[in-house]
Formats: sequence, structure tokens, C-alpha cells
Amino acid sequence: MKTSLVAAKAVVFGSGFLLVWGWVALRFRRLDPLLGGALGAWARWPGVVLMIAGGALGVACVVDFVVRGSGTPAPFDPPKKFVAAGPYRKVRNPMYIGGIGLLAGFGLYLRSPAILLLAAIFLLLSHVFVTRVEEPGLRKKFGAAYEEYLKSVPRWLPKR
Repeated sequence: MKTSLVAAKAVVFGSGFLLVWGWVALRFRRLDPLLGGALGAWARWPGVVLMIAGGALGVACVVDFVVRGSGTPAPFDPPKKFVAAGPYRKVRNPMYIGGIGLLAGFGLYLRSPAILLLAAIFLLLSHVFVTRVEEPGLRKKFGAAYEEYLKSVPRWLPKR
């Protein structure tokens, strides 16, 4: 029962997050004429692939947070247990990677250079947030286990 409640909260919070970012992306699209207009028709299929991959990665992260961490991705309802499984074995921030992939894919699908710019801005802001806020907070919350994780798992790009 408890896992079901956490899962329901994760779906609600995740849906809200997607709706807000979708709305922001569509607002940003108004800048396309200033950035040279629409991308070519070639962009649609890579956009679909990137949206599917980014969305699948994001869903896998949420499932791990719910099942293994007993929490949600929402900052006000985070996992209670440290999660270093699933996509988190390969990189420390797969949920951000999935979100950026989903947003960039959406931009490609809509042939919008402005949404691609938004994805790049989101990447930069994510990096600043992760390094200045999230990682220091996780160090305090999870201590030695998180320190060891930092040493063995890269932040953004998986090791070969």
C-alpha cells in the first residue's frame, strides 16, 4: 500500500513537471523567427527517437526512486533511501539527462531552434544546480555512502 501511494504521488508530480516544461517549451517556441525559423523536416524522426529515449530513461529513474528509494523525484518528497541502482549505476544524474533528452527531442520534433536553445539552457542550469545545491545536500544526507558513490560514478557521461 505504501509503495502504491508513493507511486501515485510520483505520477502526479512527474506529470505536473512535464506539463510545466511543455508549456515553457511552447512559449519559448515563439523565439523561432528570431533564431532563423524552423529546422528542416529531417529533425522530426531524430526528435521522436530522442523523446522516447529520454522519456524511458526518466521513467526508469522514477521507478527506482519509488521502489528502491521510497520517495519521488520531487524536491519536497525525495527518496528516503540512497538510490545507486538502475540508471544511477552508470551516471549520477540520469533523470536530468532523460529530461534534457526529452526536451531536446521535443524541440527537434517541432523543428524548433528555440526549444533546442531552452534544452541547452536547462543543461547549464542543471549542472549549476547539481554542483552547488544537490550534491552538497546529498553529501550531508547520505554521508560516506554518497562520498563513495561520487568517486565511482561519473556525473554526466558514463564510463566506457
